[in-house]
Amino acid sequence: MFVPPVAGACAELSGESAAPALADWCAGLRGAALTIDGLSCRFGGLVAVDDVGLQVEAGEHVALVGTNGSGKSTLLRAVLGLQGRSRGRIVLDGTDARSPGEWDARRRLAPWIPQRQATGRFPLTVDELLDSSGHRAAAVGVATRLGVAALARQPLHTLSGGQLQRCFIARAFGAMANGGRLLLADEPTAALDFDGRDTVAGLLRALPASVLVATHDRAVAARCDRVLEMANGRVREVRM
Repeated sequence: MFVPPVAGACAELSGESAAPALADWCAGLRGAALTIDGLSCRFGGLVAVDDVGLQVEAGEHVALVGTNGSGKSTLLRAVLGLQGRSRGRIVLDGTDARSPGEWDARRRLAPWIPQRQATGRFPLTVDELLDSSGHRAAAVGVATRLGVAALARQPLHTLSGGQLQRCFIARAFGAMANGGRLLLADEPTAALDFDGRDTVAGLLRALPASVLVATHDRAVAARCDRVLEMANGRVREVRM
């Protein structure tokens, strides 16, 4: 049986250089259970996710590994209703979202870090992106830890890939502080250097909420409670 992290697990989030309020918002987080049962997703005749079942307990951190094209991103997008399903159930916090209102609630409950960050049609600044999380203090605190808080007035389209990724990670943490209970992350360290990867892996590990992360990063996977492998749309457990 999975045992959630003990109180104080979010000490890593505060750090010496981050905002003092970080530990305060972190302490109020709690995870939500995710159950996926018999999930299949198709692109025309191609089966991208094939009869997948998995469970993430409340507060548990699960890594999803596998080669490109194995179905990891499709599965995460299906949890948010961004990818249609041909069959199966996706129950988060007791609800299998079906209606538009339920999907809106699902996306507030499950913030995510996309693999490809869109800068949008309008020139948003870093500050505006962090504000959109719903919890500015938390987002700015994590941005400080990641070294991008000083870019507050920079338009997103002027940032490097690594800077943009750090900003979206900070925004996702702010959204978790604003009521999120499951963080979905799709290759959150792909554009980062070694130091950045280690910092993000530590921040994810310190989050006292549920986490489902698709990753090729060994440092991220090693700090998760369980590791699942995906291949040809199917899932198997490789470490507990």
